[in-house]
Amino acid sequence: MQRVCFLLKVRADRVDAYRARHEDVWREMREALTATGWHNYSLFLREDGLLVGYLETENFEAARAAMDATDVNARWQAEMGSFFEELDGQAPDAAMRPLTEVFHLA
Repeated sequence: MQRVCFLLKVRADRVDAYRARHEDVWREMREALTATGWHNYSLFLREDGLLVGYLETENFEAARAAMDATDVNARWQAEMGSFFEELDGQAPDAAMRPLTEVFHLA
């Protein structure tokens, strides 16, 4: 199982709205994530907008590509894009750059 951690930056003026948006993630979106291999997926948000994401999957690129092929993900990404800084025209999920794991205690 591959452990993936990534960082994104939520706009400081949208932190509260971002939090609120995740209080009720669409059922269809949650089901698609599970079906495409995203497990133990968590998002952590610091007050200044630093977003840390963590998930476990068999193959991150395959899981990301499978989500990219879903209609619900296209709708979600279009809705969520305005929350983030520094996307350079990319959807938020396309801007995820996994961090290199340097230590793991099992």
